[in-house]
Amino acid sequence: MKGAVSILNRRLIMISTMVAIGLTSCQTIRHHFLDPSRDWQARNGQLLYRGKKTTLIGEVLVRFSKAGDFELTFTKGPGIALLEVRQDANFASVKGPLARGGWSGPSAQAPARLRGWLQLREVLMASGEKASVRHSAGNETFIFRF
Repeated sequence: MKGAVSILNRRLIMISTMVAIGLTSCQTIRHHFLDPSRDWQARNGQLLYRGKKTTLIGEVLVRFSKAGDFELTFTKGPGIALLEVRQDANFASVKGPLARGGWSGPSAQAPARLRGWLQLREVLMASGEKASVRHSAGNETFIFRF
């Protein structure tokens, strides 16, 4: 009986430890992005996106802070979000049909299908007040008209 209790205690400790590790591991995946505020720069216009098999024209809203926080929303008509990007210096979150299910994580570990989109943060923040911005990444081309 004493041996059975000892085995049961070890199993409970092991299960508790695994649950604790699992719960704390989930916390490292979460990332808090800053919400846009009045001091963020905002630009809206149109985006022509050309990929290997897809060409789309839609409305784009780009917002970014002086600290490097970034948001891009690409839509086709009212209420139809094609892609939403939130990004800071190290982390990104992408969702919408063009993201094929979405992704979030360190920007440096982004899947190949999203790398062009994640390069736009640097390109657009460096573009100043240009009315037109063009960027190519692999077989993707992004043409912005603000």
